[in-house]
Amino acid sequence: MSVEPNAAAVEIDGRGLKKSIGLAQAVSLYVGSVLGSGVLLIPALAADVAGPASLLAWAFMSVLVVPMALTMGLLSARYPDAGGVSNFVRLAYGPVPGALVGWFFFISVPVGAPIVAVTGAAYLGAALYLTHTSQAIVAALILGVVLITNYLGMKAAGRMQVAMVSAILLVIILAAAGALPRVAPEHFAPFVPFGWLSVAQAAAIMFWCFIGWEAVTHLSEEFVDPQRDVMRSVIISIVVVGVMYFAVALATVGTASYGLEKSSASLAVMMRDTMGPVAAWVTGITALFICVATANAYVGAASRVGFALARAGAAPRILGYLHPAHSTPVVSLAFIAVGAGITLWLITGGIVGLKELIVFPNATFMATYIGGCLAGTRLLADNRWGRLMAWIALFATTGVYFFLGWAALVPPVVIVMALLFKRLIPGSNGRANVPETPGPPRRHSG
Repeated sequence: MSVEPNAAAVEIDGRGLKKSIGLAQAVSLYVGSVLGSGVLLIPALAADVAGPASLLAWAFMSVLVVPMALTMGLLSARYPDAGGVSNFVRLAYGPVPGALVGWFFFISVPVGAPIVAVTGAAYLGAALYLTHTSQAIVAALILGVVLITNYLGMKAAGRMQVAMVSAILLVIILAAAGALPRVAPEHFAPFVPFGWLSVAQAAAIMFWCFIGWEAVTHLSEEFVDPQRDVMRSVIISIVVVGVMYFAVALATVGTASYGLEKSSASLAVMMRDTMGPVAAWVTGITALFICVATANAYVGAASRVGFALARAGAAPRILGYLHPAHSTPVVSLAFIAVGAGITLWLITGGIVGLKELIVFPNATFMATYIGGCLAGTRLLADNRWGRLMAWIALFATTGVYFFLGWAALVPPVVIVMALLFKRLIPGSNGRANVPETPGPPRRHSG
């Protein structure tokens, strides 16, 4: 199977992003972006919704993630570009749909990253008895560290990601293994206490845990060897993420570490019972690592989206400016920093709650997946298995989307507003620096 050339490899100022991501960094970026803050909250929240039957939803989502991840991986290997999913949609359906998907992702991260930072700060605050003001400072420091690391370049960000993810996996393995002796059969009965519809509702909640495969598509242009390492890192990450999530969910249900006050800190409850007095410290630090790793991957990805949108003429040109020494999109990072700062102020000031905010990035991320899967059905036309994966992921993701409730209206509203006010693509036709859309690839013999 031949690999199409990078259709958007046009630089704004003659310089491109540095290729510095190897296999180890790629796996860490995938695992860090997918195995994020959701592991701290969602296993218990899903059990609250569906009881022990939530394990069926975990199994379903673990299977669903395979075609989703493989579709993103195949497209990234074939079209390595900082635009990621936005670029895939642009190649398949034109510049306007591609830019819309890019903006979905770009505007979601300044909202989503502070949510992750506040979650990590809250866990650390519970462990160290920090005041509300101190937790706000910790959240700001998390965002500051992530922004500075990405400013220094993906090589530095990748090294930090490897260290963080290694520590996270070690602690989760210890917590889940330590909980096994306390798993009791009576905690699995009744198995479906709230009806079978609750399983689907739990699956919709779990989608927050499995977003992340799209984030690394935006970093594929910086892979040293994307054709070799993208799919290898995706397959390794699928196994690691699926095993980790299911292990934590099984331990949560089997030890009844959910319900009432337990659900907000179920991992902490399991670790306390396993490790004793030091569990609070370990939990707090682990949560901090998890949230730093997640925010690191998403901020890096979003800054590349801003760069790619500017390069394609779908965003102000200034967003594509690269730092002379580090070759990092510093203006895009500054945009994210300002947006994240405002969001953090709204959260810590008690103006908006996490429950109200989280629906926005969850809906737009899911819409991004749907766009990517739609693009995969066309761009992978010459790859029978790849196209099948794209169709499966499209139907499954679309099915889960309708369980979002009113939040499912967020992406359509964003689309209508963007087209109505004509703010999506500056210029006459939005095709600055963009080659003509190639359409689906021709089939190749042999």
